[in-house]
Amino acid sequence: MPYSNIPDWPAVYGGPSATGDIRTLPEDFIVDEQLSFEPSGSGEHAFLYIQKTGENTEYVARMLARFAGVRQRDVSVAGLKDRHAITSQWFSVWLPGKQDPDWTQFESDSIKVLQTVRHARKLKRGVLSGNRFKLTIRNWQGDKAKTAEQLQAIKEHGIANYFGSQRFGNQGQNINKALAMFQGAKVGREQRSIYLSAARSYLFNLILGYRVTHQLWNQPVAGDTYSFDGGHSSFKSEQPDDEIVRRLQAGIIHPTGALWGKGDPGVSAETLAIEQKIIADHTELAQGLIASDVDLDRRALRVNVPDLLWQFDGEDVLVLEFTLPAGSYATAVLREIMQL
Repeated sequence: MPYSNIPDWPAVYGGPSATGDIRTLPEDFIVDEQLSFEPSGSGEHAFLYIQKTGENTEYVARMLARFAGVRQRDVSVAGLKDRHAITSQWFSVWLPGKQDPDWTQFESDSIKVLQTVRHARKLKRGVLSGNRFKLTIRNWQGDKAKTAEQLQAIKEHGIANYFGSQRFGNQGQNINKALAMFQGAKVGREQRSIYLSAARSYLFNLILGYRVTHQLWNQPVAGDTYSFDGGHSSFKSEQPDDEIVRRLQAGIIHPTGALWGKGDPGVSAETLAIEQKIIADHTELAQGLIASDVDLDRRALRVNVPDLLWQFDGEDVLVLEFTLPAGSYATAVLREIMQL
């Protein structure tokens, strides 16, 4: 079946209490990448921490390859960042047996090289501990007391870890393109990856949305698999006990939802029944992912935001600052307090 639009995923804290504009100016959306390791200081790969304004990641990577005189595949990034923003992110350039060029000559009005360091291995996708955000919402209108109450709840209890709307393309068309691909449409390798990710993210958001609606997104369910906050390890529990409940309430562990694909779903009992119900309603997407040889994985349903700060600047500007782990979306915070 064709997908005409992406649902308005259920909110956790009562729904938006305000309206406003984001990304009016690039400086309204500031993102700083945080690596999960410290570069060694020596090796064949030059690591560059670059601040870019109004430029997308792929463009800067292409320009870096041209400037350094290397193949485009010799330039690597840890993650993709928004164009309509000021973002600081890491790039690596493979320069075996070569000295660094004068990176200051690479700079422009929209690109600044903040730091350079060598490392033995290239930068790999996803090797981030997180991203630090500073967001300025202009033309803000709403109930200040209600918004502050919602922000305090987010700070104390976290957010539902939804994939952001950008994952699904304009009006969710990446889902329809994924369906067309599963039905035999030819696509390029990069597009294939985008459409597979969109399909998995859509099914995950549906599972998370179901658990939000039934107030189970941060509660234990029989047969859950839990992930540790800030880590990659997980464990399964057939029946939650007092210790699991305690650790859930403390934000030490989080329930997980399926990133669909082939393999063992990793859950049982009530959790498995919930996920199978969602999958049964979207068999074309689910079977397409399996046929595409995508491995099933799991993702935390909740994200902690303990360093969330906010400030109202006059009557119509709200400034937010917070850190999220790699793979989580700032819009998952914003959608709880305002119409996007």
